[in-house]
Amino acid sequence: MTEDEILAEFRAAEALLEGHFILSSGLHSPRYLQCARVLMDPRRAARLAEALAAAIPADLRGRIEAVVAPAMGGVIAGHEMGRALGVDAMFVERPTGTFELRRGFRLAPGQKVLLMEDVVTTGLSSREAIAAVRAAGGDVIAAAALVDRSNGAADLGVPFFPLIRLDVPSYSADALPPELAALPAEKPGSRKAPAADEAVHA
Repeated sequence: MTEDEILAEFRAAEALLEGHFILSSGLHSPRYLQCARVLMDPRRAARLAEALAAAIPADLRGRIEAVVAPAMGGVIAGHEMGRALGVDAMFVERPTGTFELRRGFRLAPGQKVLLMEDVVTTGLSSREAIAAVRAAGGDVIAAAALVDRSNGAADLGVPFFPLIRLDVPSYSADALPPELAALPAEKPGSRKAPAADEAVHA
């Protein structure tokens, strides 16, 4: 899929929003991609995951033995990537603030894992999920995401393959441009604002 075709999928799902948004990382942005809307159509989700799987180099793709995604945002993306790759898909959760495998999910020692995200902003959540996979015995050999909106700044410590890079400016709350500050802020994600010292999905 071309970049225009990928963006067309987001627009068709009414998932490319414009306004003033507070991201789950705490940063503010004039644009927001609501991946949940794109993924609510299973056929569209499958198309996007298949396109992303095809973008991973064949030698690396052939080594992947499982897909792990962080809950909640990555669950559907991870499931569809598992389907596209023909491997098991599971997810990590934060029941006590730290990612861990639950629900009977297990990784064999050294099992080769692809970490799958919906959106990467700062990379913090991805790095925490990778640490959880490693703690569970898995070997994260690559990461992937539907959208990289880090402006190329996210370093996950493994090869990273986004389906699309969306270079959208983001700002801290005390450094908003006047035109953005003039708009009411929305939190389009599903999670409540975290405490200041709580890790956030990024």
